[in-house]
Amino acid sequence: MSKRRLIIGTVVLAVVAAWYVFRPETAFIDRQVNEPPPGPAATILLTGSFVPREHGGRGLVQVLELSGGQRVLRFSDFETLDGPDLQVYLLGAPNAARTEDLKKTEYLSLGRLKGNVGPQNYPIPAGTDLAKYRAVAVWCRRFGVNFTTAQFETRSPPGS
Repeated sequence: MSKRRLIIGTVVLAVVAAWYVFRPETAFIDRQVNEPPPGPAATILLTGSFVPREHGGRGLVQVLELSGGQRVLRFSDFETLDGPDLQVYLLGAPNAARTEDLKKTEYLSLGRLKGNVGPQNYPIPAGTDLAKYRAVAVWCRRFGVNFTTAQFETRSPPGS
């Protein structure tokens, strides 16, 4: 009887551990965000469109420069699958797909993804050299994969 309890205990522990690592419920629950644009007097420096990588993704991204010089990354019409530990990264290489790729390129974390659906804003630290970055990604830090990427398509000179 004790061998049976040991097996049952091991199975229960394995199921709980698997749930914790994979968090399967996040594939079915959307985290909605609805942030307004950061300001009316913004200059668009960069634009791009999200495309699927490990998971589907759609929407637009813009790097905006506000009247005071602050830069903000703006997602609009955005949607992707939710997941554990999703981060917003500026990438030096638009084709970065796995953690090994991040080790070979410049990247900058702008923080945790606020939600997997809806418009949202991410401040870009002052002094960030945007010329180093070719794309933005929603990155799953837990599994080391790129969920969705938007390669920057428009580069306007600052102040234009």
